[in-house]
Amino acid sequence: MSGQPITMIDYGGSNLRSVQKAFEAVGAAVVVTADPAAISRAAKLVLPGVGAFGAGMDALRARGLDAAVSDGVARGAWLLGICLGMQFLFDASEEMGQWPGLGLLPGRVVRFEQIAGASLKVPHMGWNEIESRAPHPLLANVAPDAHAYFVHSYVCVPDRPADVLATADYGGPFAAIVGRGRVYGLQFHPEKSQAAGLRILGNFAALEEDGDGLPYLPGD
Repeated sequence: MSGQPITMIDYGGSNLRSVQKAFEAVGAAVVVTADPAAISRAAKLVLPGVGAFGAGMDALRARGLDAAVSDGVARGAWLLGICLGMQFLFDASEEMGQWPGLGLLPGRVVRFEQIAGASLKVPHMGWNEIESRAPHPLLANVAPDAHAYFVHSYVCVPDRPADVLATADYGGPFAAIVGRGRVYGLQFHPEKSQAAGLRILGNFAALEEDGDGLPYLPGD
């Protein structure tokens, strides 16, 4: 695969190896690092994550990786947050208190019951259809009825509806894929989502920006 190497952020608490293997399966070169300098100068960043929001953000901050990620994005890096990593992209989370996030996308992370209602089982776990809001190169060649694998108790509520690229439904629609500019997030686990997940990871690895600042896939 052409495109820039993937720099995967290791903050000590995420499912790095499975995501790394998924990127490698689609032909992407991957470097795993906890070095803030390497992260701040990377071209394409991936921030995977599992667990609690507060503990994850504390781990990022303790290593100086929150500032490194923000600096990398400010320098023009592409960034993909996966699962908890997507939640990190927003301003704040209500998980076990109030926790500030990276603030790269405006919005907040709330308990699933605020979206789904108290009658549905939380965490939401299993396969759900991804419904695209509009054509986007991140979803190029992903089947319209594609399903992805979710495991989460909290959901992202972006301030800007246009930042929601795709939704899934569990007691009501919620943000499954978000993005603006060069910053993207997947609430589901692409590494567990078979062909659809691999296609999305491959698309991210290949994304470039045209002269108008819009993302595109070379060759399309």
